[in-house]
Amino acid sequence: MTVRVLLADDQPLVRAALQMVIADAPDLDLAGEAGTGADAVRMAEEAGPDVVVMDIRMPGMDGIEATRLITEGCGAQVLVLTFDDDEYVHGALRAGASGFLVKDMALDDILAAIRVVAAGEALIAPRVTRRLIEEFAGRPAPGPRPRQATGLTEREAEVLTLVGRGLSNAEIAAELFISAATVKTYVTRLLAKLGARDRVRLVIIAYETGLVSPTG
Repeated sequence: MTVRVLLADDQPLVRAALQMVIADAPDLDLAGEAGTGADAVRMAEEAGPDVVVMDIRMPGMDGIEATRLITEGCGAQVLVLTFDDDEYVHGALRAGASGFLVKDMALDDILAAIRVVAAGEALIAPRVTRRLIEEFAGRPAPGPRPRQATGLTEREAEVLTLVGRGLSNAEIAAELFISAATVKTYVTRLLAKLGARDRVRLVIIAYETGLVSPTG
């Protein structure tokens, strides 16, 4: 299946670089280009892309608001692509982004991320994960766990904790001495129980409920 990709970035050179590598990928197709957040929302509604690669800092409507409107509207997956010093990581994830990468990543890694997000998975670049942790570190200590995190079995809480620490299914399996398939089953249960859209939301919940702290 061909993945249709919409590029939203106010820098023509960035769009041109991504357009070239997408054109060379047999399983990816360019659905359009947008230079502003408002144009990204309009084009997402018109073109119906599978994935929107979204910059955050754009004139007028920024990428966070555009992400919220797109995920609530046409339902495309949004992969946020910005500079490492961007301070809006948490806001973009809250708006419904399924991934957050930085612009100095290798183009092949960005293409791989597009495929992952198109498949319904979620990912955050390691440096961005650290920034997310730093943001939680700057918040007051969490109070009682929200009701949404109650009702988990001991094993489900263990899996959620490890997801929050950024471990992959294979790494969680090795940590808990269970199979990767079993971990996947637990993650699916957690998504349903916690009403989480994807793995990114599970990471946020793990921090918000105090299962994971910025210090580990």
